[in-house]
Amino acid sequence: MDNDYYSLTAVLADNHKLACTFSQDVPGMGHMDGSTEPDLRAGAKAELPMWLASSLCLNELTEFVVPPPFGARVKAALNASAPSVRLSSLVGQGGWWYRFGAGVAEIWDRGDDLLGTLLRAFIKRLPALQDLAAHHASSDVSVPESGPGTGEAFREGMDADERELFHIGQTSGSMVKSWYDTVWGRRR
Repeated sequence: MDNDYYSLTAVLADNHKLACTFSQDVPGMGHMDGSTEPDLRAGAKAELPMWLASSLCLNELTEFVVPPPFGARVKAALNASAPSVRLSSLVGQGGWWYRFGAGVAEIWDRGDDLLGTLLRAFIKRLPALQDLAAHHASSDVSVPESGPGTGEAFREGMDADERELFHIGQTSGSMVKSWYDTVWGRRR
């Protein structure tokens, strides 16, 4: 996952909102929380895009609580059955759950715990992603449902990065199948 300045995916992931509480008065920024006051007062709450929230948090102007997509309920669901969790619906706007989580971990004092959760979720979801991509690469794309977290239900719940990996796996699987059919077709 690149965080390149010119990366469109990085821009989209950094646009997710983070609920922040201002810890200091900020003159001339009253419009940020939707009030008519000219200044932001300490204790004011505002939903800020990740790119702005991270800068303000690192400069100790704001504080935040961990967003619900990375809270205890989601963590428990991931521990129970990671492939059955619909990551795409947790953060909205394209479902950049991993990237948003990495951004939150970067500015949170317990970020290592969150990074561990992200990594464990990815590792537990990867076999289902690989199986589904290989299945879709074959000529028969009908995938039988064999339980939660498999098949089309899993595909619909994929994070944007997982969808990209799925597409890569599907494309490479199709290329291998095409090569195999051409090579073995000539030998018959």
